[in-house]
Amino acid sequence: MHYAMNGDSEAEMMDTDSSKPTTPRDDFLAAARRLVDQGQPSQALQAVVMAMRTQGGDEAVIHILNRTRELYKRRIQETASIDQLASIFAECAITEAQPLGHEPISTDLFGTKERVTVDARGISILEKSGRSQIMLDAFADGSSFICLQCGGLVSTHRRDEHYAYWCSNM
Repeated sequence: MHYAMNGDSEAEMMDTDSSKPTTPRDDFLAAARRLVDQGQPSQALQAVVMAMRTQGGDEAVIHILNRTRELYKRRIQETASIDQLASIFAECAITEAQPLGHEPISTDLFGTKERVTVDARGISILEKSGRSQIMLDAFADGSSFICLQCGGLVSTHRRDEHYAYWCSNM
């Protein structure tokens, strides 16, 4: 390595060690890095596969793809378990937010009072229509919360408005 000075008197480090020739594998991997930086992951994957093929042939590619598939399946199972745990947690939070015998009432613009969350048997409107998972997912992903005052599912972006205008128990 040596240092060269440009016209602006700034030190620039230059690599003059060219005794190490690049291999096709190195070229493919460098291309893959550039493609990832350019936001082209599919083309980058093709370059990586070509690099593996030059290093170990089709057997290496098949081995790596099988290993990748196993890792993907394991991660999917872990994600499903995490989602299931989040759903159970959300169900518990919903149950805790709605004490027994408590039926949230909402007043619309005309002063009409109606139940919004549960019917006489304690079944939510979403559950009756087969969409209870929507409520659980919204709570689990953090986009919504369960109001501990009325038991309603509320967008986190509308927390203040909910407490100020819509919560039936405030």
